[in-house]
Amino acid sequence: MILTTQQIRHLRGLAHHLKPVLMIGEKGISDNVLVELDRALNDHELIKVNIAGAMKKERQVVTKQLCQVSDAQLVQMIGRMSILYRPNKKPKLIIPTAHKK
Repeated sequence: MILTTQQIRHLRGLAHHLKPVLMIGEKGISDNVLVELDRALNDHELIKVNIAGAMKKERQVVTKQLCQVSDAQLVQMIGRMSILYRPNKKPKLIIPTAHKK
C-alpha cells in the first residue's frame, strides 16, 4: 500500500497526540522488539517508535528495517521518533481514500 500525501497528512494529525509504544535502545532490533512491533501494529495500526542512542543515519536504517520486517509504512520521522502505519484486515482507523482525476 502506498500512502498519498493527503493520507500521510491525516495520519500525522492522528499520531500527534500518541505516546511512543515501542522504544529501541542502543542494542538495536531484537526478536522481542519485532514481536512487540507486530503486536502494537495489530492493536493500534498507527504507532510511534522511539529510537534512542543512534545517529540520524542509523535511525533511518533502523526505521527502514522496521518497516520492511513488519510490512508497515513510514508516515513521518522526526528526530528520534518514527511514526509507522499498517492497516489491519479489519481497519480501525478511517483514512481518506485517494481521489481519482
